Amino acid sequence: MERTDTLVVGSGFGGAVMALRLAQQGARVLVLERGRRWSPQSYPSVSGRHWRWDERRPERHNGWIDFRAFGDMSVAAGAGVGGGSLIYANISIPARPDNFLRGWPAAISYAALAPHFATVQQMLKVAPLPANQFTPRTRLLRDAAEAIGEGKRFTVLPQAVTFDPAWHTRRERPYDYRHSRTWTNEHGRVQGTCVHCGNCDIGCPVQAKNTLDLNYLAEAEQCGAEIRPLHHVRWLRPAEEGGYEVGVRDLAAGKDVRILARRVVIAAGSIGSTELLLRCRDQYQTLPGLSDRLGHGWLSNGDFLTPARYPHRDISPSRGPTISAAIDFLDGSQQGQRFLVEDGGFPDVVGNLLRRRKRRLLTDPFAGLGKHRLIGILRHLISKRDPLTGLMPWFGQAQDEAGGVLSLGRPWYAPWRRNQLRMKWDYRAAEPAVEALSSMHVRLSEATGGQPLVPATWRWFRNLVTPHPLGGCNMADSPEQGVVDHRGEVFGYPELFVMDGAVVPVALGLNPSQTIAALAEYAAAQIAER
Repeated sequence: MERTDTLVVGSGFGGAVMALRLAQQGARVLVLERGRRWSPQSYPSVSGRHWRWDERRPERHNGWIDFRAFGDMSVAAGAGVGGGSLIYANISIPARPDNFLRGWPAAISYAALAPHFATVQQMLKVAPLPANQFTPRTRLLRDAAEAIGEGKRFTVLPQAVTFDPAWHTRRERPYDYRHSRTWTNEHGRVQGTCVHCGNCDIGCPVQAKNTLDLNYLAEAEQCGAEIRPLHHVRWLRPAEEGGYEVGVRDLAAGKDVRILARRVVIAAGSIGSTELLLRCRDQYQTLPGLSDRLGHGWLSNGDFLTPARYPHRDISPSRGPTISAAIDFLDGSQQGQRFLVEDGGFPDVVGNLLRRRKRRLLTDPFAGLGKHRLIGILRHLISKRDPLTGLMPWFGQAQDEAGGVLSLGRPWYAPWRRNQLRMKWDYRAAEPAVEALSSMHVRLSEATGGQPLVPATWRWFRNLVTPHPLGGCNMADSPEQGVVDHRGEVFGYPELFVMDGAVVPVALGLNPSQTIAALAEYAAAQIAER
């Protein structure tokens, strides 16, 4: 059986930070990541392949995004070295002081996390979109705030992207990758500068996005940490000699291995970490003493998107960073509801298809002849007017209440099947906050000449999708209140930690990545002081 000092499960904003800081403290760190180690050549934005992660058959489908449907609630998560930083929209902002007024352990406060927020911002090289690079969506958001008399609430959001101040849209073919300026960052990784290609969520082809594999994880490897992709942790149990024995599926080799670790940090995300611990408690019964609060207190963070059509205005939602700015209503001025309105974007799928077609023709002039007519039609449409250029995806987050409970169960129609992760979600916990955010989307759209369309999935069925799941292994002062303490250590199981979005006990109403990373910085510092 292989042995290591510290085993980190997952490489997102919690796992990457813990891996680096514990390695710097002298621990021998092994990071197990279920997904692949991606490169700019293998990103879906470039290759057009390997989109889907399937938790039931990860040996066969271990692609870019893990999309789970739980009836009325669906969750999107990343899979790969870098975790959620691969698919998130770059926004890196700290939680607000009032986010910590209730629901947290006594030791956690804004003041306690403030220095760690600063560290994360420095590591991720956080910066706002330059004023000379405002997108049509940025300007529309500003116009909308002014149109309803709330211009002072408009703010350009900081994001983990490297911008070139000299880049502008007046260049010939400005979004061409050749305009990206390459550089080597302080961690020895080659990156480029942003050319507004719009592919933030499906793999930045010029490496302008400061994903965790380019900073925290790169530095961790320089400190001796080892990262193993395509290793899926299935269970863990206390070892007789101390520490924890961990059962792992090597997806590439198609075999099971076991590793003994003195310390284990579970950082597989709100869904992944909660599911792993539920299986250890309820299915394998290897951690029977886990808190009864495991799986409770799950939150969607109030994510909501309202598309709006602008017949006479060019929005170009597939150009520029996915999110650039916000209108801040987190002060509770809207009938007590707190939310952040943001612009949204989506990848340049058609442009990516045309680029792939061009590359194939350069190497094989007869490739894809069957698609020639379709490509010609697409090129003709784009030369006239992109049919989606007048679409504005109004986006945002709201401070909803915890309405979800995660558990294991067998399908009623196939009781012989393996236990599956289930979610019981009460939409009424999110309804006031989401309705307030949706109503503001409509108001802002109409004030700027847009035609909003609130999704029927919400209006009729109260269904939501979130890329920012929180909770499930909530941080608290006692096992009667939550699953882990203020350091992320699991109640009743020394040297077993959870550190990711699963420990966040309240909705933030804003993009949570920086808060998760700051909590990990704090936890690592607490471990060092013990």
